[in-house]
Amino acid sequence: MKLLNKFVLTTISDQSFIRQLNDGSQRDTWIFVYTRRWRRDNGVLHGFSDRSVRWFKIPVAEMLTGEIFPGEDLYLLTASGNFLLFASNTHSGIIAVDLVDKSVRRISSCPLGPRGTSSWRRSGMKLVPDPYDPGHFRFMFIEMVNNRPVLFTYHSNSNTWHTKEAENQSNLAFKKNSSSDVFLSLSNRPHESIVMCVDDESMINRFPAILRPRINQDAIRECPSSVGFSRNDLESQLLHIHGDEYKVVIRLDTIELSKMKKMKSLEVWEISANGEKWELMSRAPSEVISNKPCGVMMGCLERRLGVIRVALMTNHEGLWNIIWLDYDKVRDKWEWVPLPHCRFLQGSNMAGISFSSGLTFSL
Repeated sequence: MKLLNKFVLTTISDQSFIRQLNDGSQRDTWIFVYTRRWRRDNGVLHGFSDRSVRWFKIPVAEMLTGEIFPGEDLYLLTASGNFLLFASNTHSGIIAVDLVDKSVRRISSCPLGPRGTSSWRRSGMKLVPDPYDPGHFRFMFIEMVNNRPVLFTYHSNSNTWHTKEAENQSNLAFKKNSSSDVFLSLSNRPHESIVMCVDDESMINRFPAILRPRINQDAIRECPSSVGFSRNDLESQLLHIHGDEYKVVIRLDTIELSKMKKMKSLEVWEISANGEKWELMSRAPSEVISNKPCGVMMGCLERRLGVIRVALMTNHEGLWNIIWLDYDKVRDKWEWVPLPHCRFLQGSNMAGISFSSGLTFSL
């Protein structure tokens, strides 16, 4: 448009226009999907915003050209703000991409050494853009080291890693602050979960806390815990998706005369104010529950500005489908976010999915 119309060029080049555009985009939520045709193929990134009506093809492969090795096997780990993080199976490292200035950097090896994609847990890591410097970020993840939970934090402004061992937190001392706390999931067992809580506003001076929220016995009988979706999960007809201080529990029904499943119910659970237990927050109404059959299901969850967002990817006979649901905690309202047809998924292999927000633009 800038090449075709001088008025458009003048308008969109004005700093006030760019400022207003970014004021609006800061509130947008994006979902990014990374796919490959085959393992050594250059992947393709597509993004969809909750204010748009179509998928956008994002030229991340062009940004990575010259910065990665030919045939390098990448997987999208997470995204936030202007940044995407990819894990390299080929070299067991992390690659950061800035969508705005189109820069690529390899993150220095973490203290645990090389890590392939199978070593990362989505609910156990968090990418936090620097609110004062849009060109930098922090990346946090939690891992057990010598049977002790340890927080690893990468600071892009200094290209350094920092580690902190967590301390067990008594319920009397813990008070949840959703506005500044970061929750990282370490493990999830039938009777309890292990979750690290990091006070993001004072993480330099305070040690992260370990919480062990439990589910009451009646809920356990109805809802045995799992964190993935495998053959055993198909038999138990249950899927748990963790993110921040929440988890979504999806119950599945078997379709008659078929090995396929379909969703029966979807619930949101939250860690209690004292960190002691999981509390049922809401059940999704039937009108937002998909009745499409599926053989495989996976997903991601994010909480932002009081809204819990869930993305579910299902596969039925080789055909992928994406379901996006929002739950507004304050208004106690569920919403199904319509997505355009995902033609780019057909015939492709999934190589990562992530929510993101706070994307800014420069024209």
